[in-house]
Amino acid sequence: MHPRPASAPPRIDLHAHSTASDGTLTPAELVRAAADAGLDVVAITDHDTTAGWEPARRALPPGLTLIRGAELSCRWHGEQPAVPLHLLAYLFDPAEPELAAELARVRAAREVRGERIVELLRADGVDVSWAEIHAAADGGTVGRPHIAAALIRAGLVATTAEAFGARWLGERYRLPKDDIDVFRAVELVRAAGGVPVFAHPRASRRGRIVPDGLIVELAAVGLAGLEADHEDHSPAERAHVRALAEHLGLLVTGSSDFHGSHKTVGLGAFTTDPGAYGRIVAQARGVSPVASG
Repeated sequence: MHPRPASAPPRIDLHAHSTASDGTLTPAELVRAAADAGLDVVAITDHDTTAGWEPARRALPPGLTLIRGAELSCRWHGEQPAVPLHLLAYLFDPAEPELAAELARVRAAREVRGERIVELLRADGVDVSWAEIHAAADGGTVGRPHIAAALIRAGLVATTAEAFGARWLGERYRLPKDDIDVFRAVELVRAAGGVPVFAHPRASRRGRIVPDGLIVELAAVGLAGLEADHEDHSPAERAHVRALAEHLGLLVTGSSDFHGSHKTVGLGAFTTDPGAYGRIVAQARGVSPVASG
C-alpha cells in the first residue's frame, strides 16, 4: 500500500470489475489490489451481477471502503438500431425483486449470445470451445472478453484489443445483447434504493453515443450523475460531460473501469471527487458502504 499524507483527499475509484463478470482479478484480489494502489474507496461494478459483493466484503483490507454496485447493460430505443449504453448502479438492494429478475434475464441472455458467437466461430473453422470458455469464466457472467481470452489462448490474436477488432468480435462475430431499456433501468435502480450514474456517456471511440437530449430526459426521471473522467473520453469529451452535468445539476464521477489484464488502465487512474461521492452515499437507500477497520 502506498502511504499518503494525512491531509491528502481520499482517493475514490467507482468503477471496477472482477471475475464475477469480465475482470481478471477475483473480488478478493480486486479489493486487495485497490488497497495496494492507495485507494480509500473502491466500487465493485460487475456487469449485471452482484455475485462479487460478498467475497469482496469478506476480503476487505483495513482502511478500504467498499461500494457495492453493478454496471447494467442498457439500450436506448430512440434510434434504430437501438444504441447500447451502460448504467452504473450504486448501493441498491440486491433482493429487490424486479431489478433482480431483470439482471437474471440479462445474464441468461449473455450466456445464449456467447454460445451463439462460439458456434459462429466454429462454423468458420475457428477451434474454440464453449465448454472451455464457460469453465474459464468460473461462475462469472460470460461476456466477449472471455471469448477474446480463448482466441488469445488459441494463438489467433495477440491481445484483447485485437480480438475486439472488426475481423473478430467487434464486427464479424458480434451479436446483439438483450439489454434493459435505459428508462426502465433508471426506474428499477431508484426503486431498489440505488443511485444510477451514466457510464462513459461520451465515449465516441467505443461507437455510437446518445444525444444530450436523452441525458436531459433521464435526469428528469432519476439519473443521478455522469461519469466524466474515463480513459475512453478525450479531454474535449470530459469537458462536455462536465458542462452538461453542471447544467442539469448532476454529480460527476471519475473511474478507472478496471478490468485487470483485459485492459491497460490501472486502479485509481481516474478518481471521483469526495463531494460527488458524498452525494451518492446520501442518496442511497438500498445498502450502505462497507468500511473495514
